[in-house]
Amino acid sequence: MSKTKKIILAANLLLVLGFFIFAVSKYEERLANSTEILLELFPHDPRSLMQGDYMELTDFPLGWRIPRDDDSRFIVVKVAPDKEVTYVRMQNDRTLHEGELLLRYTRDDRGRVSFGTETFFFQEGTADKYTNAQYALVKVDPDGNCTLVGLCDAEKQLIK
Repeated sequence: MSKTKKIILAANLLLVLGFFIFAVSKYEERLANSTEILLELFPHDPRSLMQGDYMELTDFPLGWRIPRDDDSRFIVVKVAPDKEVTYVRMQNDRTLHEGELLLRYTRDDRGRVSFGTETFFFQEGTADKYTNAQYALVKVDPDGNCTLVGLCDAEKQLIK
């Protein structure tokens, strides 16, 4: 291999590595500046031969508040001291009052509301631990993007 090809290969490798490090650091920064909330669950428990054991999390009772014909981009909620949320209103802009939080959502092809936390995968054989899950522990960034952290029981304790 010529010296020029080695330099080009090394430069490409450094670019890919740099992009990966940048993306991970932005994701970690987003999580660090996020608010933890609890979303009440209405879980489904399908199995997939290709994907393994998981719980489908696309039917949150909070999403039931959104009319099917609503074209808003955000749900505005209030966060209680125990991290549980209460529906306030729907809106398209990012204007908030004191104590409010934005949740960005989308609809799937069946009309169900998704907060970006569609599935929770767990290790094969550990499904029994999650049968009592009542809440999804979610981190929400200032733009309303949600990241699933884990599932919680009725006492709002993270299931480990």
